[in-house]
Amino acid sequence: MTETHASDPTVAYADAPSLLAEIRWVAVQSRSVRDAMNREFWLRKAAVFDRIAIKEATTSASAATGKASATTAARAARQLVEYDAVHHGLSLRGADLATDEECRAYARQAYSAWRSSGLQHF
Repeated sequence: MTETHASDPTVAYADAPSLLAEIRWVAVQSRSVRDAMNREFWLRKAAVFDRIAIKEATTSASAATGKASATTAARAARQLVEYDAVHHGLSLRGADLATDEECRAYARQAYSAWRSSGLQHF
């Protein structure tokens, strides 16, 4: 039997709303003042871009498209890590030293925990 972990995308996004619904939510929220954006915004943004990158990696015929999606997902995940470092005292080997994959895994774990907490608003 294979052990599952919250950083596994199939576990992290198992009960997530549709990708389109999440994209809409992030787009609507991004219209607000950037300073007012809270953890839920950064978390859901990181999850959206991670899900897109995963989808692109499995369906794209272009390596360049997959790489661009992965880079964007890593940037969004790093924004979450940096937000948590500033606002919640996160130390992920020093947020500035975390690898792209560590940031994306952190975002998946955080999203899974958030979804499990019942605190999400749709």
